[in-house]
Amino acid sequence: MPVVKVIELIGNSPEGWEEAVRSAVREAAKTVRNIVGVEVVGMTAKVRDGDIVEYRANVKIAFVVEEERG
Repeated sequence: MPVVKVIELIGNSPEGWEEAVRSAVREAAKTVRNIVGVEVVGMTAKVRDGDIVEYRANVKIAFVVEEERG
């Protein structure tokens, strides 16, 4: 039975929430292997002068832990 761990990240983007989620997954993939899922926990935005300037997505990323061999 595989072991799955979950980490929580915040991704951001000036483009939109979907791109903020993609940003978080891409960032996690730089150091985490075997990513199997993402859950969007929350969405917020930074506002300046009445306009959204940055979208933020709080996500949980699940990945399978590799077994030690030896």
